[in-house]
Amino acid sequence: MKVLVVNCGSSSLKYQLINMVNEQVMAKGNYERIGDSKSFITHKVNGEKYVTEFAVKNHEEALKIVLDKLTDKEVGVIKDLSEISAVGHRIVHGGEKFTQSVLVTDEAKKSIEEVIPLAPLHNPAALAGIRGCEHLLPNVPMIVAFDTAFHTTMEKKAYIYQIPYEYYTEDHIRKYGAHGISHNYVANRLAEITGRDDLKIVNCHLGQGASLCAIKEGKCVDTTMGLSPLAGIPMGTRSGDLDPSIVTTLMKTHGFTPDEMSEVLNKKSGALGVSGISADFRDIEKEAKEGNERAILALESRAYIIAQYIAKMFVSIGGADYITFSGGIGENGIEERERILTQLECLGVKFDKEANNVRGEEKEITTPDSKVKAYIVPTNEEIMIARDTYRLTKDLVK
Repeated sequence: MKVLVVNCGSSSLKYQLINMVNEQVMAKGNYERIGDSKSFITHKVNGEKYVTEFAVKNHEEALKIVLDKLTDKEVGVIKDLSEISAVGHRIVHGGEKFTQSVLVTDEAKKSIEEVIPLAPLHNPAALAGIRGCEHLLPNVPMIVAFDTAFHTTMEKKAYIYQIPYEYYTEDHIRKYGAHGISHNYVANRLAEITGRDDLKIVNCHLGQGASLCAIKEGKCVDTTMGLSPLAGIPMGTRSGDLDPSIVTTLMKTHGFTPDEMSEVLNKKSGALGVSGISADFRDIEKEAKEGNERAILALESRAYIIAQYIAKMFVSIGGADYITFSGGIGENGIEERERILTQLECLGVKFDKEANNVRGEEKEITTPDSKVKAYIVPTNEEIMIARDTYRLTKDLVK
């Protein structure tokens, strides 16, 4: 059985075709800058990368090109689309309704649409991907996997905000979290590595979007993202948590509308806002090494805040056995991990600089006598989605 995993961002479409017999990734890729005249697709097969510039207006057009690549005589991996047995979609926000992956139905699509205000950049794109698949792959069963689902095990004391209670009961204002598929994968994988299912973990999913998750015995106890993916630790272009009066002050001072204020906090803040350089941490690291003071400040401030939030997660689960790093920066950011872990000696962390000098490998990066271990665990959200897709559709596939 071959499963296509689709992950639609606001202007991108990532995909993997996975053979569930052996969980082999047959092909994968990313369509970037969808809606732009310079949009392009990067298609990877057997270690080879094929980049094609092809402008597309929307996600359905991008998906059509993806399917063409998968069936192409030269770079494809299947003869025709009938070999795709099922499709799994990643959904950022499922609200309170979805506690696990479900089959795509009209009701499910309606519920995803209802929480668009909580993920205005991500949920519309995901729905566009679903509709594109319905048109291009008719009668192929599909499922939706939610980044918020893993966090539904949080107790009410962890997700309620200290604002008038009716805003929760009437408007569903509460902490939901994100990156749950990744946090879940890391928890499962570390349990496999250690042979233990009773672990207390603080996972740091660090990328352009970033969040921490306190995990006890495989379940989420708390997380840093909140009502939306804007909350928590600072990110590439997102502010993370801040004094709420900053929002009202800036709106009054500059006359910002709510949408304009959201633009500032979501797209102009974080590492980009402080450094003034880029949202790409590789660019900021380069400038920092050359002595750029704002680049240094952006990186040091971010690491300081992350270290503080790790300590906060320790409180949530009564200490931790492991601090794990996942996501593009968590897995590859040698300097980022060092900046964070060297501030956590007070929690029993003994950082191993030599062991940390790796990128994208599963590896312990603390000394043997460290009270709390730190581990790099490259995430794999796609295989988690594929497994759920297989589980929910295997009896529906002819």
